[in-house]
Amino acid sequence: MEFFDIINEAGEPIGQTVERSIAHAQGIRHRTAHIWIIREMEGRIQVLLQKRSIEKDSFPGRFDTSSAGHVQAGDEPLESALRELFEELGIKAQARDLEFAGTFPIRYKKVFYGKLFWDNEIAFVYAYRRPVEIESLKLQKEEVEEVQWFDLENTLSECKKKNQKFCVPIDGLELIKKYLTA
Repeated sequence: MEFFDIINEAGEPIGQTVERSIAHAQGIRHRTAHIWIIREMEGRIQVLLQKRSIEKDSFPGRFDTSSAGHVQAGDEPLESALRELFEELGIKAQARDLEFAGTFPIRYKKVFYGKLFWDNEIAFVYAYRRPVEIESLKLQKEEVEEVQWFDLENTLSECKKKNQKFCVPIDGLELIKKYLTA
């Protein structure tokens, strides 16, 4: 069982916890860590996106943030970001390798596998700009089917058109774009 800290609108724990399935069944606010792996190629910003496993409980088989996961009860977003990078992609990063870009809310209700999935999160966003070779990554097969590099601007445009290939949060893409171009 996974437990999350229940948080206020600012993303701060309020001293209570909730089990994952209850948080997503009732829309109880909790934290996630999103890591965007970034590179520049021929003067364009590219992001590494992961294709979610077909077994995932939300948005199976779609391309999403480079690496992301829930912040477990008692943990901090940065330590969760480092853990997720290692677990999902095999990247052993240090805290100094991640640049905090900001936060954004994620709120939606959607049915997957005949069951309501009610998400209510504050995402803590980090940029990772160290060199990454896809071939050297160790993908966590339960979570990630594959990874690919995508042009940031094109991906943002496709997400705004609701291209079902992606489930990337538009607010996350816009936040990382703003951070990188500031």
